[in-house]
Amino acid sequence: MDDDERTDPGLNSALTRYRFMATVVGVLLIVLCLVGVPLANFDGSGMWGIFGSTPDLFAAGSGAQELGNAITEYLGVAHGWLYMIFLIMAFLLARRAEWDLQFTLVTLLCGTIPIVSFWAERRATERVRAQLGEPVGS
Repeated sequence: MDDDERTDPGLNSALTRYRFMATVVGVLLIVLCLVGVPLANFDGSGMWGIFGSTPDLFAAGSGAQELGNAITEYLGVAHGWLYMIFLIMAFLLARRAEWDLQFTLVTLLCGTIPIVSFWAERRATERVRAQLGEPVGS
């Protein structure tokens, strides 16, 4: 690896953009899946035509369920749009860093799984930092 690759400011800025979007999308996904969906749907009724019944934790029409509905409606839409931006940032980073197809696909797919997305971001960051010759643990 020559000095130009090790100090590539474009690669470093692509990593920064990717990390920012990965963090935003990851946090929104956790709030959506671990807060919004349970609040909105855990009223003892069926859910999405898949589950015959859910845990009866929040009464239908309660303030908690209304909050869950708002979170899933508004945050769900925001997350969907921001996830598209995340995919673009991840793809641009993958191209700039010359990742192989398997590493790229795993990184993109892990961005859809709550909590695992943070592992994928860390894995990608370590790879790029190693490529740039920076300390990996920072």
